[in-house]
Amino acid sequence: MGLALLVTGLGSAPAWSQNQTLEDVVISASRAQQRSFDAPAAVEAVERETIQSAGPQVNLSESLTRVPGLTILNRQNYAQDLQLSIRGFGARSAFGIRGIRLLIDGIPATTPDGQGQGSSIALTSTERIEVLRGPLALMYGNSAGGVIQAFTREAPEVPEFSVQGYVGSYGLRRSDVQMAGRVGSVGLVADYSTLSTDGYRDNSATERKQFNSKISFGPDAGTRVNLVFNHFDMPLAEDPLGLTAAQLAANPRLAGNGALTQRTRKITRQNQLGSSITHELDRDSSLTARLYFGTRDNLQYLASGNWVGLDRHYYGTGLQYNAQTRIGATPLRWVAGYEFDRAIERRQGGASPGGEKDGSLSRDEDNQSENSDVFVQGTALLAERWSLTGGVRRSTVRLSSEDYFLSNGSGSGDVRYSASNPVLGLTWHAADTLNLYANYGKGFETPTLVEVAYLDNGATPLTPTFNTTLAAARSRHLEAGAKWVPAQGSRIDLSFFNIDTRDEIVVQRTVQGQSAFKNAPGTARTGWELAGRTLLNPHWRALLSASSIDARYSQAFTNGTTPVADGNKLPGIPQNFLFGELLWAGARLDVARPTRLGTQAGVELVRAGRLYANDTNTASADGYTVVHLKASHGWALGKGNLTAYARVDNVGDKAYVGSVIVNQAALQFYEPAPGRNWTLGARLNVPL
Repeated sequence: MGLALLVTGLGSAPAWSQNQTLEDVVISASRAQQRSFDAPAAVEAVERETIQSAGPQVNLSESLTRVPGLTILNRQNYAQDLQLSIRGFGARSAFGIRGIRLLIDGIPATTPDGQGQGSSIALTSTERIEVLRGPLALMYGNSAGGVIQAFTREAPEVPEFSVQGYVGSYGLRRSDVQMAGRVGSVGLVADYSTLSTDGYRDNSATERKQFNSKISFGPDAGTRVNLVFNHFDMPLAEDPLGLTAAQLAANPRLAGNGALTQRTRKITRQNQLGSSITHELDRDSSLTARLYFGTRDNLQYLASGNWVGLDRHYYGTGLQYNAQTRIGATPLRWVAGYEFDRAIERRQGGASPGGEKDGSLSRDEDNQSENSDVFVQGTALLAERWSLTGGVRRSTVRLSSEDYFLSNGSGSGDVRYSASNPVLGLTWHAADTLNLYANYGKGFETPTLVEVAYLDNGATPLTPTFNTTLAAARSRHLEAGAKWVPAQGSRIDLSFFNIDTRDEIVVQRTVQGQSAFKNAPGTARTGWELAGRTLLNPHWRALLSASSIDARYSQAFTNGTTPVADGNKLPGIPQNFLFGELLWAGARLDVARPTRLGTQAGVELVRAGRLYANDTNTASADGYTVVHLKASHGWALGKGNLTAYARVDNVGDKAYVGSVIVNQAALQFYEPAPGRNWTLGARLNVPL
């Protein structure tokens, strides 16, 4: 039966596998529905129940910490977003997300140059999040060291209204109102949430509001239309900056140098409208088209006494054909498509003494990034227990800038990157409960528009000269893995990987908040990832996620005037990470329920290894082990239900560094995590 699902996509799971050991459904690995157990890749899906119980649904770090190979560090800084990396890709980012593709309901939340923001995902209405690691992620194009896909929930048959609220340490206040239901063939999910917090550190208060909606309908039995709109408004996100080692030791709740005097902060507003249409041509083929448009306004005040702002407009389209067929006697499932995306932004900057603009300009330019990609990927059942996966993606990325400020126009420039990235994998379906696979692939990562904005010519401050000499990083990926269901209610996923990269993009020099970048000759990453879960009995469940990575520079180079030795560790990547959870529930956990009533209680353990802060490895943060406690209770209220939630994070009040700012020029590397903190929440759901 498992072999049949390789060809037919989603099918019926064995009757005894009701505990989600075999029948978990994912899309990321093959761009079509299939069981995660059959996907020839390291892929994890985090479902709604986990997202809901992991916290107030503000940050991806609440629920995705349980995914091996994914390092997601909560910086306690909403002005800079989460620090997120997969197998080391994205770790160099000082703000936002780099090197990882983000998609929401199939629509990119990553710009063509590889920049993204995790806050674009409205967790309160998210049904499922998939995390794809390894060579098959490279089929998503530029900066696809990994892929994170979020899917908004489907509208229920019976309309419902829900409201939830949370309060917590450091002035946390979180609210959410959601309406979902169907009128005839039209489904609607509309969700509005707010967040405000005083923040753990000085100068870290944040306010934000988010609206997410999804309308779905089918003009006929073979056509499905989704219309998605998202509005994100963050009128205030104070930036506490990083701390030096001395400041960290003196008081971890301090703000960094200049944060208070220059009132460092960020103001952001984003709107995005997108649509996807899937039409079944016949029982074995379908066509999917997508179209989206969005705007983003971002204004940031820096500790250097300057401001930088952008006004971005972006849009894109895509067309994808999925089919199942046979070549002779060999079953084949394949997909081919084309994607085009473009982002156009007006970027300006100037002086802001005391955190207010003085009217002068020091930067005024139009930036543009775009990609034009074609891809094809397929899986063939070669024999009764052997399948072959292969694909190739041809990507072209263009970055350009037109400078209106400098009289000599030296900030203007244009650069184009192209790559053909193949993937190839083989899977042995040793048994209905055991799959072994091996994959190979090539990928590339272009610089972002921010990374080509300056060329280090020794001047202070840096001159905004478009850096056309910066090459795209090229990587080679090898992966081997196993997926095993040893018993009913249990599953183990294990993967090993080796990645070699040339022309890794690294910081060359940072001056007054401006950074110039260069290419390092080579890096190497080797490691393993383990995910296991089991039902100890109908009321107890255990989960373990562990990973280890040896990420280092494989060739020596000079960073500015500073030598970086062969063998130095890549900064921003914990050398090992472990998440463990033990959960008890009064109601049986081996029975699927849309709403789980009664009491649940759990304990979580998080352990992280040493975190290097710079290329020379002269600064680092110690590893840590922390324990979290959580509990919930659900009551039936007529046809509705009420659930109360409680969490205590860092029960032992451990003092530790949650993340680092890689290669920070003023040695303000450290972003401390909070001590013991609590969250209380409640959710009321009422059918209408």
